[in-house]
Amino acid sequence: MDHYDVIIIGTGAGGGTMARALAPTGKRILILERGGYLPRERENWDTRAVFIEHRYSPDETWHHAGKAFNPSHPHYYVGGSTKVYGAALLRLRERDFEEVEHAGGVSPAWPITYADLEPYYNRAEKWYYVHGEAGLDPTEPPRSEPFPYAPLPHEPRIEKLNRDLKALGLNPYPLPMGVRLGTEDGAQGPETVLSLFDGYPDPTLSKADSHVCGIIPALEHDNVTLKTHHRVTRLNTDATGRRVASVTAETAGGDQVSFSADTVVLAAGAINSAALLLRSANEHHPDGLANSSGLVGCHYMSHNNQTFVAVGEEPNDAIFQKTLALADFYFESDAWEHPMGLIQMLGKVDELLMKFESPEPLGGMTHAEMAQHSLDFWLQSEDLPDAENRVALNAAGEIEFHYTANNLEARDRLTETLRGMLHDLGCRDDMVAISYYLGQQFPFNLAHQMGTLRFGTDPAASVLDPLCRAHDLDNLYVTDGGFFVSAGAVNPTLTIIAQTLRVADHLTAEVL
Repeated sequence: MDHYDVIIIGTGAGGGTMARALAPTGKRILILERGGYLPRERENWDTRAVFIEHRYSPDETWHHAGKAFNPSHPHYYVGGSTKVYGAALLRLRERDFEEVEHAGGVSPAWPITYADLEPYYNRAEKWYYVHGEAGLDPTEPPRSEPFPYAPLPHEPRIEKLNRDLKALGLNPYPLPMGVRLGTEDGAQGPETVLSLFDGYPDPTLSKADSHVCGIIPALEHDNVTLKTHHRVTRLNTDATGRRVASVTAETAGGDQVSFSADTVVLAAGAINSAALLLRSANEHHPDGLANSSGLVGCHYMSHNNQTFVAVGEEPNDAIFQKTLALADFYFESDAWEHPMGLIQMLGKVDELLMKFESPEPLGGMTHAEMAQHSLDFWLQSEDLPDAENRVALNAAGEIEFHYTANNLEARDRLTETLRGMLHDLGCRDDMVAISYYLGQQFPFNLAHQMGTLRFGTDPAASVLDPLCRAHDLDNLYVTDGGFFVSAGAVNPTLTIIAQTLRVADHLTAEVL
């Protein structure tokens, strides 16, 4: 059995960032990834292959409400799901760390404050090439440093949308995006191409994903080893039950191999990390590792998302329209006394997706014309934590969801608020609902996995402590979206990265 100082399980936002952060320590680090490298091929930019045939989605079966389904997320490659994410990298608002009253219930306070993460948000934005501009978002939290890179410019049709929103008295702002442009990184691969970006793999390596920004820099250090096609199947504790003594993995050939380490960092994604802990039950932990609270797998959240295409009266020639966001309705507003959520632009829909999602075209238009005139919006509202919304295992050891939607009035009001603006934004009054980014309709929204291993100060009410160490185990840390206490209404990736950097500083100073 090979022994390491640190084993990191997973190469997504939490695992890849942790690997880069710990690499300079000189400690012997092993990274285990269940998949391989995502192939750089023509199909990376093929709409049918990516969104309709789900070429890069996992080949496995999960269950919900007695029905089996094939999940479109997560993605098992070096870089995890960040290989196909949209790279919108936003900070939680300062109030998101506090208790917030919603129409559908209460979003609880976190065990840390925004101030605890603020310096790590700064570092995260530098590492992941975040382009943005401070001072325009009315809900933005305080910053000690400016964005490291200037915002991506609006193309003409999106600049017109920006002006039209301002004319309505609203405050649109540049959407913070993680993109490596040629002027920023001399080691960049082929030219930056943004036309097929949001939800697609990026063969140019311009997308600031955790493979590019985490794993590649980590592997420049001789003390770091990456083993691909090693699916971790079990964490084994020592005789006391207080430490993870070894990690068992299955290779692509079906062999069982084991590795040991002084410290284990689990970052397999909120769903798979919870499932792994449940599968690792033993005599010391009969209900699963780190599960004395009974909360492993509970409080699953994924945002109440809506994806809409508005059809404009004039063509939208934008190659990359994902440069604008609107947070005026994020908290209470003149429109409603409760939070609604965030509106941001999406990557551009094409004729194939329009035909797939809207079999009957709008009157007087072809699907090609609809796509040519489309403005594509992503509406994101908060999914509140509910202990009964959880990840479990069935008798065969497969993932099983128990999920009931909540706080849907916020989502519906945000949708109607946008719908009410369409005429003033130069669009038809009807919108086309699409699901291509998720691949499957709600409740199988798996793109933003959070909450299954919530952190806190009370071991009876949380799985992890505020530094993401399992209360029940002395050497196990979790740095994926599982630690979230609430979801907020912004994409979770930057917060995962920032908390990972915070945990990495603790490990470097106090543990390794």
